[in-house]
Amino acid sequence: MTNTIADIETAEVILVTGSNTTENHPVLSTFIKRAALKGTTLIVIDPRRIKLAHHANTWLRPELGTDIAWINGLMHVIIKENLFDKTFVEKRCEGFEELKKTVETYTPDYVEAITGISATDITETARTFAKAKNASILYCMGITQHTTGTDNVKSLANLSMLTGNLGIPGGGVNPLRGQNNVQGACDMGGLPNVLTAYQKVDDDTARAKFEKTWGVTDLPAKPGLTATDMIEGAHSGTLKALYIVGENPMVSDPDLNHAEKAIENLDFMVVQDIFLTETAQMADVVLPAFCFAEKEGTFSNTERRVQRVRKAVEAPGFARDDWRILSEIATRMGYPMNYPNSNAIFEEMTTVTPSYAGITWERIENVGLHWPCPTVEHPGTPILHTKQFTRGKGMFHAIDHRPPAELPDKDYPFMLTTGRVLYHYHTGTMTMKSPGLNTMSPECFVEISANDAQRLGFEDGIMVDVLSRRGKIKAKLEISSKAVDGTLFIPFHFAKAAANRLTNAKVDPVAKIPEFKVCAITIRRAA
Repeated sequence: MTNTIADIETAEVILVTGSNTTENHPVLSTFIKRAALKGTTLIVIDPRRIKLAHHANTWLRPELGTDIAWINGLMHVIIKENLFDKTFVEKRCEGFEELKKTVETYTPDYVEAITGISATDITETARTFAKAKNASILYCMGITQHTTGTDNVKSLANLSMLTGNLGIPGGGVNPLRGQNNVQGACDMGGLPNVLTAYQKVDDDTARAKFEKTWGVTDLPAKPGLTATDMIEGAHSGTLKALYIVGENPMVSDPDLNHAEKAIENLDFMVVQDIFLTETAQMADVVLPAFCFAEKEGTFSNTERRVQRVRKAVEAPGFARDDWRILSEIATRMGYPMNYPNSNAIFEEMTTVTPSYAGITWERIENVGLHWPCPTVEHPGTPILHTKQFTRGKGMFHAIDHRPPAELPDKDYPFMLTTGRVLYHYHTGTMTMKSPGLNTMSPECFVEISANDAQRLGFEDGIMVDVLSRRGKIKAKLEISSKAVDGTLFIPFHFAKAAANRLTNAKVDPVAKIPEFKVCAITIRRAA
C-alpha cells in the first residue's frame, strides 16, 4: 500500500475494485463503510453485487477479465475533458503521450461493448474520480489473479498518476494483502528473483553484501522458480523435491487434478505446518510448527507497518518455531545457523535490508513503524512517493485490453469466478477447526443469479455438478442477489468440493499468478 489504512477515511473518493472487502478484510472494510457514512463518495467496481456495493454511491459491473478496458475508458474521458493533473504529469511522470495515444481508442461506447458498463457510467465515474481533491484506489486479488494481472495493476497506477493521487494523504494505490504477513514475507525475500527489500539477485553489489553477512560465496545470480513453475517442474520431472511451509496447494492451486499428479510425481516432499493439511497428508515428512500465538517476532502488515508479535500460549507436542526448524536443517546440511532468539534474526535482517535499517524491537515495543525506515532517527514512512518515485519519475504504461485465457462457448456457457467467504480463511486449515465457523458456513456452494436458475429450471438448495475442461465438483446451489447473470461464484475453501479442480492454470507472464478469477464452466443437476 502506498498509503495507510487510517488514511482511507481522509479520501474524498474511494474506488474499490477486485476486492470483496467486507468478507476478505472485514476490519479494514469498517474504515471504508465509516468513510461512506461520513460523506465520502464510494465507487465499487466488481463483477458481483458484493455487500460493499450496498454502501456505494456507484456500483459498476464489468464482465470478468475486462479491467484494463474500463480503466482505459476512465482515462480516455479524463484526458479528453482535460481533467488530469497537468502539473503532476509534467513534473513527476513520463510516457504520457504513449498512454494518451493508447487510450484514445477506449471511448465510453467502445468500453461499454467490451465491459458491459454503460458509456454514461464510464463518463460520470471518470469525472467523479478526477475532480476529487484526493482519491484512493483499493484492490485485491480480483485484479491480480488474471493472466493480465500485472497489467491490471499498472493500469490502476496509470489512473492514480494521471489524476495526481500518489504521494498525498487520502490518495494512493493500495493492494489489500490476502494474508496477515504476506507483505513481510515478500519484504524478506520470499520471492524467487529478489533478496530482502526487493534487492535483485542479479545485483552484484547486493549479493556481495549478503555473502559477507552470511559468510558464504557464490550466491546464485539467477532467479529461482515461482510456485507455479515448481508445480510444472514436478509434473515434468525436472523438480525432484519440494519443501512447503505454511501453504496448502492441494486446495489453493489451480487445476488441482494436474497439481495432484505433479505432487505425486515428486521423489520427496516436506510440509511444515500447524495442522495436517490436505497437502501434508501427501508428504514424506511433516514438520509441526508454531502458530502465530505461540511465537515471538514481527509481522509486516498490508500497510507496511512492522509490528511485534508476542507469545501468548505454549505450543503443543513437538511443534517448534519455523526458524528453529529451518536453522537445524541448515546446520545438519553443513551450514551452521545458531540464533539465540527471534530478536537476533531481526537484528541481522536490519543490517542487510535498507528499508528496515532503522527499525528495532525497542522502537516497535508499543506501536509499529512503516517502512521505509532507513535510520533509527527516522519516523517511518506512512505515505510513499511524496517527493519522487523509486525510479525517479513515474512511468505511464500504455496497455491494451486482452481477453481472459478462456471464454464461454456452447459447451461451457457460464463464467466462473472464485473467492472467499467471511467465515473461512484461505484453505480452511485453521477456520475449519472451529465448530462455530463451520456452523455458519458448513459446506461449499455455487452462487447463481435468480434469472439463470429460473432459465435452467433449478431450485435453491439442490445439488449440482459444475464442470470445466479440467475437472468436476458437486456442491449445493445458492440463488443469490450477489450473483449476476452468466457468472457463477464458488468459494475455494472447501477441499471436498474444491473450486480449484475447475480453475485455469494459465498464468500472468510476469508475476506467474494463475487466472483464478475467470474460466469457462457448465452446470447441471446432480444425478
